[in-house]
Amino acid sequence: MAHDTGRAAAPAGTAGSVGPVGLRLHYIDNLRIGLTALVVLHHTAVTYGNIPAWYYTEPAKDGSGRLLDVFVVFNQAFFMGFFFMIAGYFTPASYDRKGSRRFLRDRLKRLGIPLLAFLLLIRPLTDLGGYLHLRSVFAARGDALPYWLYYLASWDAGPLWFAEVLLLFALLYVLVRRRRAHRLPATPGGTADEPTPIRTQPPGSTATAPKPRAIVLFTAALALATYLWRILVPSGTYVPFLGLPSSAYLMQYASFFVLGVLAYRRGWPQSLSRRTGYLGFAAATAATLAYLPFVAVVKAGATDGYGTWQSLVAAAWESTFAVGIVIGLTVLFRERLNRQGRTAAFLARHAFAVYVLHAPVLVALGHAFHWLHAPAVAKFALVAALALPACWAVAYVVRRLPRADRVL
Repeated sequence: MAHDTGRAAAPAGTAGSVGPVGLRLHYIDNLRIGLTALVVLHHTAVTYGNIPAWYYTEPAKDGSGRLLDVFVVFNQAFFMGFFFMIAGYFTPASYDRKGSRRFLRDRLKRLGIPLLAFLLLIRPLTDLGGYLHLRSVFAARGDALPYWLYYLASWDAGPLWFAEVLLLFALLYVLVRRRRAHRLPATPGGTADEPTPIRTQPPGSTATAPKPRAIVLFTAALALATYLWRILVPSGTYVPFLGLPSSAYLMQYASFFVLGVLAYRRGWPQSLSRRTGYLGFAAATAATLAYLPFVAVVKAGATDGYGTWQSLVAAAWESTFAVGIVIGLTVLFRERLNRQGRTAAFLARHAFAVYVLHAPVLVALGHAFHWLHAPAVAKFALVAALALPACWAVAYVVRRLPRADRVL
């Protein structure tokens, strides 16, 4: 999600590089805007649905809450994996320009500083209501609850778990690149610390679209890997200290990051045909239509993991939906939304800041409308309509602070 640029620059130092250098990929910027808005809507839906996994929730008291739960499930199936794919796409060019040391310093600055800011400043503000409630419970029993104890006991990175995992992926990428560079013959200008970038194919050169069979095989492999992973880490598993709320999706996150790296090297986003995009949407739709009757009658928890056959069906749907929708959206945005005016440029420039800052905005709006008694979907619609512009407004103000725009 946080990357250096939305430009398809040829890797620095690559001999014989051809293709667009410095060409702004507006459709990827626009994808980031849409995905960031989905994050805000996702957590708004969690606030008023039946999945109590947020700092402030009002569990639904009517049937419309189930619609919000469905919305959350569909989002969860693909949108964070898509973020990791976009991050992976911009990783090789950043590494090629900077080398391993500067690349890691940059990742630590752009991801580590927002992570620390969330842990030390934003999270205490966001979760203040939870502390005050629990303190009153303790007080009713005659016990005290100091804030430091509550903070340590409830420690997590909130939405910034994404930054944690992305930092890990960046480190692993550096290790792989350095090991590969040491195995290649020495080239002029290369050193052990800053190996000369490998010869790569920049976007816009003779790219080759992935074959349909390769896409099908990847989807099947992802479904199987997800199924096996969830034998050990079922859906709903919370990883202590790291604070990963969706650790059951780690196979998707890792594989999509790698796909992003490969997509940059091989120019896949530019080479996917319109027909492939249509087929992606069709596959996602067909898989969903087949899955809905199944999930409607299956017992609660049967699809979570533990090696059940139902969890294999769930993993197959999720993987097919994720791959199909990502391919379809990539082609759709490339063909129809590959331009930007001033408004879209503003939204893209502030998208990462919105991701970092949206939690306290949503919690504040939740408290502000606590008095309103309305169907869950109605409250979701009202708060979402206010939250989206409010989050971008807060992001704009924060990025105006000295040097904040260098990180956000």
